[in-house]
Amino acid sequence: MAYDRRIYEADLPHRAIAVYLYLQDRADKEGTCYPAIGTIARELHLSVSTVKRAIHDLEENGFISKKQRWRENGGRSSLLFEIIR
Repeated sequence: MAYDRRIYEADLPHRAIAVYLYLQDRADKEGTCYPAIGTIARELHLSVSTVKRAIHDLEENGFISKKQRWRENGGRSSLLFEIIR
């Protein structure tokens, strides 16, 4: 999946750009992926709260959407992220 060049023109903090590129790298051909927030934080050397703020920034600016996933036993699973084109 090609990068959306608008990310560089948007008035977003560097944390949001880093998380966006991370999600792009892990997205399938439909533009979806589901890494845990803790995994994103660990691999980008950011705090969990910083990653959450970045995800919020990306959602607010129309670059991604997120959906909660659930396990069969009713427990929460990782979020499903969708890259919006």
